[in-house]
Amino acid sequence: MVSVELDMIQTAGIGALALMVGMVLTREVKLLQKYCIPSPVSGGIIFSLLTLLLYNLFHVEVSFDGTMKDLFMLAFFTSVGFQSDLKVLKQGGKALVLMLVLLVLIITLQNLMPLGITKLMGVNQLVGIATGSISMTGGHGTAGGFAGVLKDMGLEGADTIGMAAATFGLIAGSMIGGPMAEFIIRKKLTHEQMQPQDTSIDPAMAGIESDEASPEGRAQHISTNEHEFQQYAKASYWILFIMGGGVLISRLLAKTGVTFPTYFGALLLAAIMRNVLGVIPYKENGKRVKADKLLDMDRIVSVGNICLSLFLGIAMISLKLWELQSLALPFMVILASQVVMMMLFVYFLAFPLLGRNYDAAVLCAGICGFGLGATPNAMANMSAVCYKYHYTVKPFLIVPIIGAMFADIINTAIITLFLNLL
Repeated sequence: MVSVELDMIQTAGIGALALMVGMVLTREVKLLQKYCIPSPVSGGIIFSLLTLLLYNLFHVEVSFDGTMKDLFMLAFFTSVGFQSDLKVLKQGGKALVLMLVLLVLIITLQNLMPLGITKLMGVNQLVGIATGSISMTGGHGTAGGFAGVLKDMGLEGADTIGMAAATFGLIAGSMIGGPMAEFIIRKKLTHEQMQPQDTSIDPAMAGIESDEASPEGRAQHISTNEHEFQQYAKASYWILFIMGGGVLISRLLAKTGVTFPTYFGALLLAAIMRNVLGVIPYKENGKRVKADKLLDMDRIVSVGNICLSLFLGIAMISLKLWELQSLALPFMVILASQVVMMMLFVYFLAFPLLGRNYDAAVLCAGICGFGLGATPNAMANMSAVCYKYHYTVKPFLIVPIIGAMFADIINTAIITLFLNLL
């Protein structure tokens, strides 16, 4: 086996190329537009399939550096933190509580179902745990974290099983989120609730459009105005500044002994900055306005969305699809069941519970993303749906909070409970 390791610049370049390929595919393939498949996902899958062919046919294993991927992820979640206006969060209070209830139910089902399947098939039940919420809601990070525990309990190859299942979940979460939301919207909402987007807007730009924070800014525009350049520069500086401070906060949080996502410090600091500036008045053209206007939220959202697309492009090309080849029949049955369960869950339970409206449909796309993959996948799913129809604020505030503050803590607690019951 020949190993080829690409550095962070090469990885970022290929990730950007995958994103652009995905944009071309989304623009030309109507099926991708119809089912709201994000461009980074469609393009990234092409490149991950190419690395799979290299691995199988020529015995070449391509490895990608994760430095730039982590940087783009951090920048994106910093922009999400800036969108966390407490006034809006209060409006979404009920939905936030309901999402927490749904999260607990998802994690519980993700563990109960594989345990039942392994028992019926006469397979080690630790395999059920490894392919449950550890690798689904938890993703690669949690799968790696619990691999040692499962090995100590007697499961050989726990790390391979967990990582392969997490890879499967990442792909599945990105592939079914948009189609499920599209199906729900077409089936359950009225034409007035859909509010389809202007068809003149390029569908390949879903997730990286400018001015996403305000519906009136959704129209395409091209500008060489120096003032607009300065606005984008200022937005980038704010994001970088908060990212630097957020790293320090994350280090302090790590000393508490509680596991937080690496981006949580920056997300928290950005949210604090947004809301502190929101209550400080200052004068502009002789008029008193809120200081959060200094942030220029439209540009911050745009820069964050560009970083999200680049993160996903790199994440998708980095998938080691050959890990899925080693999965035997019980694993494939369990993983297929996880996908079917998620689809039934969002359609019959999540959508009705969340209010049977457009926000609920968008949240269902997000649930598929973080329930099977990761929070950035959820955000990309929701962005693709909103780009086709119309932007809505609540889901983009609620999902990152669930993913950053609650998902890992609740998941770890429930996993620990199941491990102690075995």
